[in-house]
Amino acid sequence: MRSSAAKVQRFSLVETNVPEEKKILIHSISKEYRTKTGSFLALDNVSIHVCQNEFVSLVGPSGCGKSTLLRILAGLEEATSGTISVSGHEIEGPGADRGMVFQSYTLFPWLTVRENIEFGLSLKKVPPKQRKEVSDRYLELVSLVPFADSYPKELSGGMKQRVAIARALANSPEVLLMDEPFAALDAQTKSEMQELLLDIWEKEKTTVVFITHDIEEAIFLSQRLYVMQSHPGRIELEVQIPDELRRKKHVKDSEAFIRLKREIISLLQKKKG
Repeated sequence: MRSSAAKVQRFSLVETNVPEEKKILIHSISKEYRTKTGSFLALDNVSIHVCQNEFVSLVGPSGCGKSTLLRILAGLEEATSGTISVSGHEIEGPGADRGMVFQSYTLFPWLTVRENIEFGLSLKKVPPKQRKEVSDRYLELVSLVPFADSYPKELSGGMKQRVAIARALANSPEVLLMDEPFAALDAQTKSEMQELLLDIWEKEKTTVVFITHDIEEAIFLSQRLYVMQSHPGRIELEVQIPDELRRKKHVKDSEAFIRLKREIISLLQKKKG
C-alpha cells in the first residue's frame, strides 16, 4: 500500500489565526473495497484535522474518495484501517453530534418545511412548543418563514437545500458535514447559497466539513482546504486561505483570488506530471 501522508504539501499566502482546539482528528484512514476480481484502494493513509468552529473543505476530482471519507466521518461506512475521533471520542457509527447535508434533496415529500426541520426533534420526543421555537429560529435563519407550511414539491432546488441545512442544524450537531450540497444548482443560486452558508456559519459557529470538486468554491468558503488526488485517494495539498479572499462574492474576480486558484491548479498539474 502506498503511503502519502508524509508527502502532503502545505501552502499558504499568509499566516491566519486558526483555533488550536482540534475538533476532528482523522488519522491514517485507508479504505479498500473488495470486488469479484480483486480489490480497489479508495483511500490511502489519509490524515487531516479540523479545529473547533473551523470551516474546512475537501476538494478534488471525482473518484478521489472525498465523499467516501465524509461518509466514514459520518459513521455511514467503516474504514479498513485508521481512526477518526470527534471531541476526543472515536467514531463507531452515526451519531447526533454529526449533521449531514447531501447533494440530493433528502427531504420527506409528505412533510411541510416546518415538519421537515422538526423531524429529528420529533424523534427525540421534544415537546411541540419547544420544537416550534427551534423551527421558527431556523426558518428565519434560512429565510424561509413564508414557506413554513409548503411542501418540498413547491420549492426550488436552492430552497430545498436551505431546508436540509436548517433540519441538520436544528438538532444542534457539533459538526456539520456537507457532501457537494450545491453541485446541482445553477450558477446564480449556487453563489447565493454559498453566501447564505457563510452567514449561517458565522452566526452558528458550527464546525463544518465541506466536500466539493470546485476549487473556486472551496477557496471562497474555507478557512483551510485539503486538496485530494485519486488512484488511490490521498491528500496532496493543505492550503490556508486568507480572510480577505472569503465571504464576499466580488473577491472571486480579484487578482489575489485568481492567482491562488491558478497556483493550486498548477501545483496539482505538476503532481500529475
